[in-house]
Amino acid sequence: MIGAVAIIVPVVLLCWLDYSWNFDRPGIWLLPLAILIAIAASEEVLGLLRAKQLRPAGWACHVGTLLVMGSAGLSIFWPFAPATLPADSSKWILFALAASMVLSMISEMRRYEKPGWAIVHVGLTIFTIAYVGGLMSFVLRLRLMHSDLPDGNAWGMIALLSMIVVTKTSDAGAYFTGRFMGRTKLAPNLSPGKTVEGAIGGLIAAMFGAWIVFAVVAPQLTTSEPPAFWRLCLYAVCVAIAGMIGDLAESLFKRDMESKDSSTWLIGLGGVLDVMDSILVAAPMALFFWEIGLVGPR
Repeated sequence: MIGAVAIIVPVVLLCWLDYSWNFDRPGIWLLPLAILIAIAASEEVLGLLRAKQLRPAGWACHVGTLLVMGSAGLSIFWPFAPATLPADSSKWILFALAASMVLSMISEMRRYEKPGWAIVHVGLTIFTIAYVGGLMSFVLRLRLMHSDLPDGNAWGMIALLSMIVVTKTSDAGAYFTGRFMGRTKLAPNLSPGKTVEGAIGGLIAAMFGAWIVFAVVAPQLTTSEPPAFWRLCLYAVCVAIAGMIGDLAESLFKRDMESKDSSTWLIGLGGVLDVMDSILVAAPMALFFWEIGLVGPR
Protein backbone atom coordinates (compact mmCIF):
# COMPACT_ATOMS: atom_id res chain seq x y z
CA MET A 1 0.00 0.00 0.00
CA ILE A 2 2.77 2.44 0.94
CA GLY A 3 4.65 1.68 -2.27
CA ALA A 4 1.52 2.18 -4.39
CA VAL A 5 0.76 5.54 -2.78
CA ALA A 6 4.40 6.60 -3.22
CA ILE A 7 4.00 5.99 -6.96
CA ILE A 8 0.44 7.18 -7.65
CA VAL A 9 0.58 10.54 -5.84
CA PRO A 10 3.66 12.00 -7.58
CA VAL A 11 2.65 10.60 -10.97
CA VAL A 12 -0.83 12.16 -10.74
CA LEU A 13 0.70 15.47 -9.61
CA LEU A 14 3.24 15.49 -12.44
CA CYS A 15 0.58 14.61 -15.02
CA TRP A 16 -1.54 17.53 -13.80
CA LEU A 17 1.45 19.88 -13.96
CA ASP A 18 2.42 18.53 -17.37
CA TYR A 19 -1.04 19.22 -18.72
CA SER A 20 -1.78 22.52 -17.00
CA TRP A 21 1.63 24.20 -16.59
CA ASN A 22 3.85 22.89 -19.39
CA PHE A 23 4.86 26.29 -20.89
CA ASP A 24 3.64 25.06 -24.31
CA ARG A 25 6.07 22.12 -24.10
CA PRO A 26 4.06 18.97 -23.32
CA GLY A 27 6.21 16.44 -21.51
CA ILE A 28 8.46 18.94 -19.74
CA TRP A 29 7.45 17.66 -16.29
CA LEU A 30 7.20 14.00 -17.23
CA LEU A 31 10.50 13.73 -19.12
CA PRO A 32 12.68 13.90 -15.96
CA LEU A 33 10.47 11.27 -14.31
CA ALA A 34 10.71 9.02 -17.37
CA ILE A 35 14.51 9.36 -17.42
CA LEU A 36 14.75 8.60 -13.69
CA ILE A 37 12.55 5.52 -14.13
CA ALA A 38 14.61 4.35 -17.11
CA ILE A 39 17.93 4.73 -15.28
CA ALA A 40 16.58 2.92 -12.20
CA ALA A 41 15.16 0.12 -14.35
CA SER A 42 18.47 -0.20 -16.22
CA GLU A 43 20.28 -0.57 -12.92
CA GLU A 44 17.84 -3.29 -11.90
CA VAL A 45 18.47 -5.21 -15.12
CA LEU A 46 22.21 -4.90 -14.47
CA GLY A 47 21.65 -6.15 -10.93
CA LEU A 48 19.80 -9.23 -12.19
CA LEU A 49 22.63 -9.98 -14.61
CA ARG A 50 25.36 -9.42 -12.01
CA ALA A 51 23.69 -11.98 -9.75
CA LYS A 52 24.70 -14.57 -12.37
CA GLN A 53 28.20 -13.15 -12.82
CA LEU A 54 27.25 -11.49 -16.10
CA ARG A 55 28.78 -8.03 -16.31
CA PRO A 56 27.70 -5.80 -19.19
CA ALA A 57 29.20 -2.31 -19.11
CA GLY A 58 27.13 -0.34 -16.63
CA TRP A 59 28.23 3.11 -17.80
CA ALA A 60 27.43 2.26 -21.42
CA CYS A 61 23.98 1.01 -20.40
CA HIS A 62 23.17 4.23 -18.54
CA VAL A 63 24.64 6.59 -21.15
CA GLY A 64 22.90 4.68 -23.95
CA THR A 65 19.59 4.80 -22.07
CA LEU A 66 20.01 8.56 -21.57
CA LEU A 67 20.72 9.02 -25.27
CA VAL A 68 17.63 7.09 -26.31
CA MET A 69 15.37 8.82 -23.81
CA GLY A 70 16.79 12.22 -24.71
CA SER A 71 16.21 11.63 -28.41
CA ALA A 72 12.62 10.51 -27.74
CA GLY A 73 11.95 13.74 -25.89
CA LEU A 74 13.96 15.95 -28.25
CA SER A 75 11.04 18.21 -29.09
CA ILE A 76 10.49 18.94 -25.40
CA PHE A 77 13.81 20.70 -24.84
CA TRP A 78 14.75 21.59 -28.44
CA PRO A 79 15.29 25.40 -28.32
CA PHE A 80 13.18 26.12 -31.40
CA ALA A 81 10.57 23.38 -31.05
CA PRO A 82 8.28 22.61 -32.64
CA ALA A 83 8.71 24.85 -35.69
CA THR A 84 12.17 23.75 -36.84
CA LEU A 85 12.19 20.21 -35.48
CA PRO A 86 12.26 17.57 -38.24
CA ALA A 87 8.79 16.19 -38.85
CA ASP A 88 9.92 12.60 -38.32
CA SER A 89 11.65 13.28 -35.01
CA SER A 90 11.31 9.62 -34.01
CA LYS A 91 14.18 8.82 -36.36
CA TRP A 92 16.54 10.33 -33.80
CA ILE A 93 15.74 7.37 -31.55
CA LEU A 94 17.30 5.10 -34.20
CA PHE A 95 20.43 7.26 -34.27
CA ALA A 96 20.59 7.08 -30.46
CA LEU A 97 20.24 3.29 -30.53
CA ALA A 98 23.03 3.08 -33.14
CA ALA A 99 25.27 5.31 -31.02
CA SER A 100 24.49 3.14 -27.99
CA MET A 101 25.57 0.03 -29.89
CA VAL A 102 28.87 1.70 -30.72
CA LEU A 103 29.32 2.70 -27.07
CA SER A 104 28.71 -0.88 -25.96
CA MET A 105 31.43 -2.11 -28.31
CA ILE A 106 33.87 0.59 -27.22
CA SER A 107 33.26 -0.23 -23.57
CA GLU A 108 34.11 -3.88 -24.16
CA MET A 109 37.21 -2.98 -26.18
CA ARG A 110 38.52 -0.94 -23.25
CA ARG A 111 38.24 -3.76 -20.72
CA TYR A 112 38.97 -6.76 -22.92
CA GLU A 113 41.42 -9.20 -21.29
CA LYS A 114 40.68 -12.72 -22.52
CA PRO A 115 38.32 -14.47 -24.94
CA GLY A 116 34.97 -15.90 -23.99
CA TRP A 117 32.73 -13.08 -22.80
CA ALA A 118 33.11 -10.02 -25.04
CA ILE A 119 30.21 -10.79 -27.40
CA VAL A 120 27.99 -11.84 -24.48
CA HIS A 121 28.64 -8.60 -22.61
CA VAL A 122 28.16 -6.43 -25.71
CA GLY A 123 24.89 -8.23 -26.43
CA LEU A 124 23.66 -7.80 -22.86
CA THR A 125 24.57 -4.11 -22.87
CA ILE A 126 22.61 -3.56 -26.09
CA PHE A 127 19.73 -5.64 -24.73
CA THR A 128 19.52 -3.54 -21.56
CA ILE A 129 19.47 -0.28 -23.52
CA ALA A 130 16.86 -1.53 -25.99
CA TYR A 131 14.67 -3.22 -23.38
CA VAL A 132 14.54 -0.26 -21.01
CA GLY A 133 15.44 2.85 -23.00
CA GLY A 134 14.05 1.69 -26.33
CA LEU A 135 10.68 0.55 -25.00
CA MET A 136 10.42 3.45 -22.55
CA SER A 137 10.86 5.89 -25.43
CA PHE A 138 7.42 4.83 -26.70
CA VAL A 139 5.92 6.16 -23.45
CA LEU A 140 7.36 9.59 -24.23
CA ARG A 141 6.20 9.40 -27.83
CA LEU A 142 2.65 8.81 -26.59
CA ARG A 143 2.78 12.04 -24.56
CA LEU A 144 3.88 13.90 -27.70
CA MET A 145 1.18 12.34 -29.88
CA HIS A 146 -0.66 14.84 -32.12
CA SER A 147 1.46 17.71 -30.77
CA ASP A 148 0.93 19.49 -34.11
CA LEU A 149 -2.82 19.88 -33.49
CA PRO A 150 -4.37 22.90 -31.72
CA ASP A 151 -5.51 20.60 -28.90
CA GLY A 152 -2.40 18.43 -29.12
CA ASN A 153 -1.60 18.93 -25.44
CA ALA A 154 -4.90 17.27 -24.54
CA TRP A 155 -4.55 14.44 -27.04
CA GLY A 156 -1.01 13.67 -25.92
CA MET A 157 -2.16 13.37 -22.32
CA ILE A 158 -5.14 11.22 -23.35
CA ALA A 159 -2.84 8.91 -25.32
CA LEU A 160 -0.51 8.50 -22.35
CA LEU A 161 -3.28 8.08 -19.79
CA SER A 162 -5.18 5.59 -21.95
CA MET A 163 -2.13 3.32 -22.15
CA ILE A 164 -1.37 3.53 -18.42
CA VAL A 165 -4.99 3.14 -17.28
CA VAL A 166 -5.70 0.22 -19.64
CA THR A 167 -2.50 -1.56 -18.61
CA LYS A 168 -2.88 -1.08 -14.88
CA THR A 169 -6.62 -1.79 -14.73
CA SER A 170 -5.81 -4.97 -16.62
CA ASP A 171 -3.14 -5.83 -14.05
CA ALA A 172 -5.57 -5.19 -11.19
CA GLY A 173 -8.42 -7.06 -12.86
CA ALA A 174 -6.21 -10.06 -13.58
CA TYR A 175 -4.93 -10.11 -9.99
CA PHE A 176 -8.31 -9.99 -8.28
CA THR A 177 -10.08 -12.28 -10.75
CA GLY A 178 -7.26 -14.79 -10.55
CA ARG A 179 -7.20 -14.64 -6.77
CA PHE A 180 -10.90 -15.42 -6.35
CA MET A 181 -11.75 -17.37 -9.51
CA GLY A 182 -8.44 -18.60 -10.92
CA ARG A 183 -8.16 -22.31 -11.64
CA THR A 184 -6.26 -22.84 -14.90
CA LYS A 185 -2.58 -21.90 -14.84
CA LEU A 186 -1.56 -19.51 -17.61
CA ALA A 187 2.23 -19.98 -17.55
CA PRO A 188 3.11 -22.22 -14.58
CA ASN A 189 6.83 -22.37 -15.37
CA LEU A 190 7.17 -18.59 -15.44
CA SER A 191 4.55 -17.24 -13.05
CA PRO A 192 2.56 -19.89 -11.14
CA GLY A 193 0.15 -17.32 -9.74
CA LYS A 194 -1.21 -16.21 -13.11
CA THR A 195 -4.30 -17.94 -14.44
CA VAL A 196 -6.36 -17.99 -17.63
CA GLU A 197 -9.39 -16.81 -15.67
CA GLY A 198 -7.33 -13.94 -14.30
CA ALA A 199 -6.22 -12.96 -17.80
CA ILE A 200 -9.84 -12.88 -18.99
CA GLY A 201 -10.78 -10.73 -16.01
CA GLY A 202 -7.87 -8.46 -16.87
CA LEU A 203 -9.12 -7.99 -20.44
CA ILE A 204 -12.60 -7.09 -19.22
CA ALA A 205 -11.14 -4.62 -16.71
CA ALA A 206 -8.98 -3.14 -19.49
CA MET A 207 -12.05 -2.41 -21.62
CA PHE A 208 -13.67 -0.70 -18.66
CA GLY A 209 -10.51 1.36 -18.10
CA ALA A 210 -10.45 2.39 -21.76
CA TRP A 211 -14.09 3.43 -21.56
CA ILE A 212 -13.35 5.59 -18.51
CA VAL A 213 -10.53 7.40 -20.34
CA PHE A 214 -12.21 7.89 -23.71
CA ALA A 215 -15.85 8.36 -22.66
CA VAL A 216 -15.46 10.13 -19.31
CA VAL A 217 -12.03 11.83 -19.12
CA ALA A 218 -11.38 12.72 -22.79
CA PRO A 219 -14.59 14.79 -23.25
CA GLN A 220 -13.40 17.01 -20.40
CA LEU A 221 -10.18 17.79 -22.29
CA THR A 222 -11.25 17.95 -25.95
CA THR A 223 -14.39 18.40 -28.05
CA SER A 224 -13.60 15.51 -30.40
CA GLU A 225 -15.92 12.51 -30.30
CA PRO A 226 -14.72 9.34 -28.52
CA PRO A 227 -13.85 6.34 -30.71
CA ALA A 228 -16.49 3.80 -31.66
CA PHE A 229 -17.05 1.16 -28.99
CA TRP A 230 -15.49 -1.62 -31.07
CA ARG A 231 -12.36 0.48 -31.61
CA LEU A 232 -12.14 1.19 -27.91
CA CYS A 233 -12.48 -2.50 -27.06
CA LEU A 234 -9.94 -3.61 -29.69
CA TYR A 235 -7.46 -1.02 -28.42
CA ALA A 236 -7.97 -2.10 -24.80
CA VAL A 237 -7.65 -5.83 -25.52
CA CYS A 238 -4.50 -5.50 -27.64
CA VAL A 239 -2.78 -3.11 -25.21
CA ALA A 240 -3.73 -5.32 -22.26
CA ILE A 241 -2.41 -8.46 -23.97
CA ALA A 242 0.84 -6.64 -24.74
CA GLY A 243 1.05 -5.65 -21.07
CA MET A 244 0.56 -9.28 -20.00
CA ILE A 245 3.37 -10.33 -22.34
CA GLY A 246 5.58 -7.67 -20.76
CA ASP A 247 4.75 -8.97 -17.30
CA LEU A 248 5.55 -12.55 -18.30
CA ALA A 249 8.75 -11.42 -20.03
CA GLU A 250 10.06 -9.93 -16.80
CA SER A 251 9.05 -13.12 -14.99
CA LEU A 252 11.11 -15.02 -17.56
CA PHE A 253 14.15 -12.81 -16.90
CA LYS A 254 13.82 -13.15 -13.12
CA ARG A 255 13.34 -16.92 -13.34
CA ASP A 256 16.38 -17.20 -15.56
CA MET A 257 18.43 -15.15 -13.09
CA GLU A 258 16.82 -16.99 -10.13
CA SER A 259 15.59 -13.80 -8.50
CA LYS A 260 12.19 -13.12 -6.90
CA ASP A 261 12.05 -9.35 -7.50
CA SER A 262 14.06 -6.97 -9.66
CA SER A 263 14.86 -5.03 -6.47
CA THR A 264 13.29 -3.99 -3.15
CA TRP A 265 13.15 -0.23 -3.71
CA LEU A 266 9.35 -0.01 -3.61
CA ILE A 267 7.77 -1.37 -0.42
CA GLY A 268 5.31 -4.13 -1.21
CA LEU A 269 5.82 -3.84 -4.98
CA GLY A 270 9.40 -5.00 -5.52
CA GLY A 271 11.40 -2.89 -7.91
CA VAL A 272 10.83 -0.35 -10.65
CA LEU A 273 10.83 -3.09 -13.29
CA ASP A 274 8.16 -4.99 -11.35
CA VAL A 275 5.91 -1.95 -11.78
CA MET A 276 6.96 -0.98 -15.31
CA ASP A 277 7.26 -4.42 -16.96
CA SER A 278 3.76 -4.39 -18.46
CA ILE A 279 3.94 -0.72 -19.49
CA LEU A 280 7.22 -1.22 -21.38
CA VAL A 281 5.60 -3.62 -23.84
CA ALA A 282 2.13 -2.05 -23.80
CA ALA A 283 3.44 1.38 -24.88
CA PRO A 284 4.55 0.34 -28.41
CA MET A 285 1.23 -1.40 -28.98
CA ALA A 286 -0.70 1.67 -27.82
CA LEU A 287 1.38 4.00 -29.99
CA PHE A 288 0.73 1.76 -33.00
CA PHE A 289 -3.02 2.18 -32.59
CA TRP A 290 -2.68 5.95 -32.22
CA GLU A 291 -0.40 6.18 -35.25
CA ILE A 292 -2.80 4.28 -37.53
CA GLY A 293 -5.72 6.39 -36.29
CA LEU A 294 -7.81 3.61 -34.75
CA VAL A 295 -8.11 5.86 -31.70
CA GLY A 296 -7.51 9.59 -31.45
CA PRO A 297 -8.95 12.80 -32.95
CA ARG A 298 -12.00 12.31 -35.14
